[in-house]
Amino acid sequence: MLPQVEVEVVSPRLLAAVRREVPAGRVGDVWRPALDQVWAFLRTQPGLRSDGHNVFLYHHGDPMNADFGVEVTREFAASGEVRPAKTPSGEAAVVRHVGPYDGLAAAHSAIHAWAKESDRALAGTSWEIYGDWNEDPAKLETWVMYLLR
Repeated sequence: MLPQVEVEVVSPRLLAAVRREVPAGRVGDVWRPALDQVWAFLRTQPGLRSDGHNVFLYHHGDPMNADFGVEVTREFAASGEVRPAKTPSGEAAVVRHVGPYDGLAAAHSAIHAWAKESDRALAGTSWEIYGDWNEDPAKLETWVMYLLR
């Protein structure tokens, strides 16, 4: 059974992010070094980091561009590869995934299946919001979101 898809009106989330061009299926190869750069930058910027989460923002294409980021409290000047980015606002298809990260593909598949069945068009941008870390992979929470047209 596919996860349940909800439609929500979402507001933008401000991020500090590093962008990478990512071939299909290769996010796992590039996210960590990019996110490490963001966290190194945030450690030098008192008050910029909120209690926010890691967010992976995908601009679909071939190849895909991905912004690997962390939620921040305000705009800031770009530094090296770390730059401001925002998740989109508007209607989004959302799945809340609870469990190990290797199950995220099912959340993405559920949204694609729902969009087809509901005759809703995806706008070409999706993002994952990673909840607080938990040593028990069964308790990890991730929200998968696709902007709708």
